[in-house]
Amino acid sequence: MMQIPCPHCGLRDEEEFCYGGPAHVVRPAKPEDATDVEWARYQFDRPNPRGLSLERWRHTFGCRQWFNMARDTISHDILTVYAMGETAPAEIQAAVAGTKGEVSQ
Repeated sequence: MMQIPCPHCGLRDEEEFCYGGPAHVVRPAKPEDATDVEWARYQFDRPNPRGLSLERWRHTFGCRQWFNMARDTISHDILTVYAMGETAPAEIQAAVAGTKGEVSQ
């Protein structure tokens, strides 16, 4: 079982949390002007990285707060958690940029 460090409650079992998808997905500025293809891409096209991933999580059965997490999808190691609205630490951003283009096997 994975242990997740909630930034508000501390270390808790993963059963208390819900995955909320990739972090930092930008909503179209004017959704009403988006084409069907653009809207479908926003809604459904998501990366499925092998390795470092930036994700949103919610402490559903705890404080109910959302937060971001940098996690390795292979080992499930959690590198850091940070508040919603914040950017990932610079070293995490650099590592994510370095893994772009890798395809899951």
